[in-house]
Amino acid sequence: MAENNPRTGWFYRDELPPDDDAYFENMSRTVFQAGLSWQLIADKWNDFKAAFKDFKIAQVRDFDDEDIEVLISNPRIIRNRAKIEAVLVNAIVFARIQEEYGSFQDYLDTLDKSENYRLVIRELSKKFSRMGPKSATIFLWSIGEDVQHG
Repeated sequence: MAENNPRTGWFYRDELPPDDDAYFENMSRTVFQAGLSWQLIADKWNDFKAAFKDFKIAQVRDFDDEDIEVLISNPRIIRNRAKIEAVLVNAIVFARIQEEYGSFQDYLDTLDKSENYRLVIRELSKKFSRMGPKSATIFLWSIGEDVQHG
């Protein structure tokens, strides 16, 4: 079950996220979290969800330049253009993964998780925008994967 802890946000430890939108939301939260306090993101997350259509991949992947400008002008979220654009790019990548593999979890299951997920982290860092090794590790941990983070 997802836990909502103000210090850590939403994360899954005892079960998998229920659907690809939940994986996408966790990844988006990781993108916005980078370099900021957990509490700041936790306090604004409901506003993020409203601004990003509850992180429904099918909707966010169709956002356009006008939507980006609306998001950048929204004082209730973090208005970092690079992070906003990364979320939109990542929605497109998620949609492609769904087409090719059926689901994000099915895609993740094809990756080599040995050596503390070294190759998975490298793959996520290459495939997704603003998912460096540290963010990829945090994301994997947040969705219940047995990766060690420090």
